[in-house]
Amino acid sequence: MNGVVCVAGTGARGTYLLRIATEGALSIELGRFRGGREVLLPAGAYLYVGSARGERGSATLPRRLLRHATRARGAPHPLRPALADFFKAEPPTRKRLRWHVDYLLEDPAAVLDAACLICDPAPLEAPLARWLLADPQVTAPVKGVGASDDPGGTHLLRVVAPPAWWVALPERLRAWYRTLRRKT
Repeated sequence: MNGVVCVAGTGARGTYLLRIATEGALSIELGRFRGGREVLLPAGAYLYVGSARGERGSATLPRRLLRHATRARGAPHPLRPALADFFKAEPPTRKRLRWHVDYLLEDPAAVLDAACLICDPAPLEAPLARWLLADPQVTAPVKGVGASDDPGGTHLLRVVAPPAWWVALPERLRAWYRTLRRKT
């Protein structure tokens, strides 16, 4: 998985995976998560499962992803130009930290380097996170992160896998999505 990949559908609403690499272990506050206590995230690769199901404004997929690729302070993430080009949209100039993932993405040691999209307005965030967690290469380093609306779930996932796993992820995601659509 490199750059920006759309595995299904078209449009401005959908579910997404962000690949975030941390250069070292992080002890970080994720907003009000766990009362503002720091959580430990080992160095490595992570997937964040999110959604943007709004029809206009900041709740759309282009605006949400460009927002994630922007830092409140400091240089934007390397993925931001690719996202701006993919969506043919201007990135925001300012950002207020709001979601758990915002606090992770604000840390200079965290690098957002890829995004995988499913352009479908259906609520796929929780099922996608659960599907990923069924993979033995994926773990939940901290239960509940990014999943305020998914009791018992977590949407920040640690991936310890070889490069081939990442290369195959978009196609595996397409197959998962096709199977899911056939069931509904």
